[in-house]
Amino acid sequence: MEARFGAFSFDDVTRELRCGGQLVHVSPKAFDLLAALLRERPGAVSKTDLHSTLWPDTFVTDGSLAVLITELRRALGDSAQRPTFIRTVNRFGYAFVAHERVEQPPHDSRCYLEWGTDRARLKSGANVIGRDPEAEICFEGVGVSRRHACIDLRDTGPVLRDLGSKNGTFLDGVRVTLPTLLRDGAEIRLGAIHVVFRQMPLPPPTQTVDGSTAIGESQ
Repeated sequence: MEARFGAFSFDDVTRELRCGGQLVHVSPKAFDLLAALLRERPGAVSKTDLHSTLWPDTFVTDGSLAVLITELRRALGDSAQRPTFIRTVNRFGYAFVAHERVEQPPHDSRCYLEWGTDRARLKSGANVIGRDPEAEICFEGVGVSRRHACIDLRDTGPVLRDLGSKNGTFLDGVRVTLPTLLRDGAEIRLGAIHVVFRQMPLPPPTQTVDGSTAIGESQ
């Protein structure tokens, strides 16, 4: 899931919360809480449901949830009295109330993977690759994990990440251990699967034609 609100962007695949492109650090539980609220926006989520999501096998008091809410509000620059993002629903729970920011897809959305005679277009944002049927690109190859790797298309450029795969993700023969910028023609290996990353060039801007002279008129 990806979401954009205010100056923030959220991505639960890469587990990143950013503000203006800068990483915002929150605890893992606070990140999961934000994900739960975003999934149900603009609906309210009960404290009972949040407890079940965050602490499925542990009993904790409402105070633990309140601490996470305070952490999130501090990270987002929000206020309990005048909420921009997280509203307290008295005697019930919390709701995420900010509208999602709609942006034009970055130029990097003109990217795709190709293997043999096949190709798969990549969408703006996170593109998970693996055996999971819900992955953006699904491969049933030997050695491919359910959620093997991710190609993240952002305004700053296409980035390849390994998602903790058992057999590793390789870029031009080198194992990927950190997010790595992709270039056109780069070869990616996931288990026994080999694909090539392609990035179509942007079309040149339309030239302005001087229409003051009619067709056929002598120069």
